Amino acid sequence: MLRIAVPNKGSLSGPAAEMLHEAGYQQRRESKELRIVDPGNEVEFFYLRPRDIAIYVASGRLDLGITGRDLLIDSGAGAEEILPLGFARSTFRFAAKPGTANGIEDLKGKTVATSYEGIVAGHLEERGVDASVVHLDGAVETAIELGVAEVIADVVETGTSLRNAGLEVFGEPIMKSEAIVIRRTGAGAEEPKVQQFLRRLQGVLVARTYVMMDYDCRVEQLEKAVALTPGLESPTVSPLHNEGWVAVRAMVPAKEAQRIMDDLYAIGARAILTTAIHACRL
Repeated sequence: MLRIAVPNKGSLSGPAAEMLHEAGYQQRRESKELRIVDPGNEVEFFYLRPRDIAIYVASGRLDLGITGRDLLIDSGAGAEEILPLGFARSTFRFAAKPGTANGIEDLKGKTVATSYEGIVAGHLEERGVDASVVHLDGAVETAIELGVAEVIADVVETGTSLRNAGLEVFGEPIMKSEAIVIRRTGAGAEEPKVQQFLRRLQGVLVARTYVMMDYDCRVEQLEKAVALTPGLESPTVSPLHNEGWVAVRAMVPAKEAQRIMDDLYAIGARAILTTAIHACRL
């Protein structure tokens, strides 16, 4: 069986389980379950702390894992990213009291507090900045107020909590993270079961990104309509009973669907509708 690590809690856990369910895999019914077997798909899932997943996968005990790019890099484990999953996105930034620093070059000789020591230390070393890094678990905003560090490095979404603490971000982002599928570095040729698993997740990603659009239009407007809905290879076009009309079907990006519907209506297309895609293979 394919052995896969899944986050057991935190911001990665729920979306990961939802994506796996959409991909047709059984998932645990209770949060206390640490392992389940999906015999129909020949997969065994292990529910682990997100920070530990890269270590287990790197050891070869598990074939694949779902974790955050930040956690993979911070672990320093011998595992690699093979598929980004598009959820749990975050940005890592430096922050300090106004006037402390304008860029990473100003961190020389300073102390940086963070929960991601591996990421920050590696980032500073790559840029030749000699600064100390202090590891703290949990919220790091108070590190400056208590004199533990002059600068912090943390996940920044809206920046509200930093502003409330009297801090501001500076410099370029340290990194951008999201949920990813990982495998042991140098694991060799891709196994059919691994490829099937990845295809299923890719199918979910596509299904979430696109909708199926159907509409009727006059034959003389078909080229304009097709230009608006080119589909993946090309749209499906079928003649209607009424002469001079055709039915068109194509996949379109979900975020652009309303604009495309407006443009189609403007050139005379009618009976325009969209349908959600629940699964696909491209």
